[in-house]
Amino acid sequence: MKAEHGLCLGVLVNPYAGLGGSVALKGSDGISTREEALRRGAIAQAPARMARALSALKEVGELRVLTWAGDMGESSCQIAGVACEVVGQSIMPSSPEDTCHAATALEKAGAELILFAGGDGTARDLVDALGTRLPVLGVPAGCKMHSAVYAINPEAAGALLAKLAAGELVALQPAEVRDIDEVAFRDGVVRARHYGELQVPAEARYLQQVKCGGREVEDLVVTEAAAWVADSLEADTWYLMGSGSTVAVVMEQLGLENTLLGVDVVYNHEVVRSDASASELLALIGDQPAKAVITVIGGQGHLFGRGNQQFSPALIRRLGKDNIQILATRTKLQTLEGRPLVVDTGDPLLDRALCGLWPVTTGYEDQILYRVAADGGSE
Repeated sequence: MKAEHGLCLGVLVNPYAGLGGSVALKGSDGISTREEALRRGAIAQAPARMARALSALKEVGELRVLTWAGDMGESSCQIAGVACEVVGQSIMPSSPEDTCHAATALEKAGAELILFAGGDGTARDLVDALGTRLPVLGVPAGCKMHSAVYAINPEAAGALLAKLAAGELVALQPAEVRDIDEVAFRDGVVRARHYGELQVPAEARYLQQVKCGGREVEDLVVTEAAAWVADSLEADTWYLMGSGSTVAVVMEQLGLENTLLGVDVVYNHEVVRSDASASELLALIGDQPAKAVITVIGGQGHLFGRGNQQFSPALIRRLGKDNIQILATRTKLQTLEGRPLVVDTGDPLLDRALCGLWPVTTGYEDQILYRVAADGGSE
């Protein structure tokens, strides 16, 4: 997209985003959580974070800023010294419905892009209100920001918008919004699902990915990768779900029982055989479409031949390389310190045939190529 006659920017803040983070509530969704956060002495950070982003726009000439009254945008503009037009106001404390109403009102008033401050809950509200009709860019201000619609920090958001306002060409791309179950998250369980998409400026150096930059949060990334596998299951296809805790998360995402150290068979989102043997697997799938989901043994890097001998040479040949999906986080791969993944099927000819570069699913819609070898060294 290109701002040819100056950018008309909509500014929207969820003033309660991130309120529960500093007081160990792991989120801010819901009135009761917000009230408890305030009782514990939490201080709203979202308006100030939006002001940091807007500060980069003070010297931009061709810029019109539309916003919502008070802490839903106006106060951030005032702190940053950016002139703005107030389109409407909400009775405070605001609600998700207020966010949706404000977003659609800013759109109708002429906003070409909405800069919002919030977390994943705010992003969900924008999916409901706008879908992909209008580009957005998130200023990270929540407790949970696993969606790919946020700049890496407030200053990055401002820098990206300054480029756009200056007339530089900036492409658009769909970005995923993730929904994290806060109740489960507070109990130490990361439960994520795909909620929808928003359009964002496609400038990777300014934007975070679905999993936040920096050190990987292992449980979260496993969940994100597993969610992609679960969301991608094809109809009328046999899925052989391999052993290990990583694949178990896929089954959890599907709401299905799992044999941790066995191979389960899923067909049209139902378990049709649990803890199946190699011969049972071959007999069951016959010549019908079939795929396998396997993971890597951490530290060792084995794909086949360690704890999953149910994947016999005959079964692997029947499936074919293109129908075997490897699921592993980047952290798990990094523990190999550059060593290749290893296959030890018991059939040397098959082992050699399996060598080479394989795609490895490392996150939601995130894959890398990683080398597979038969002897742990070279192909």
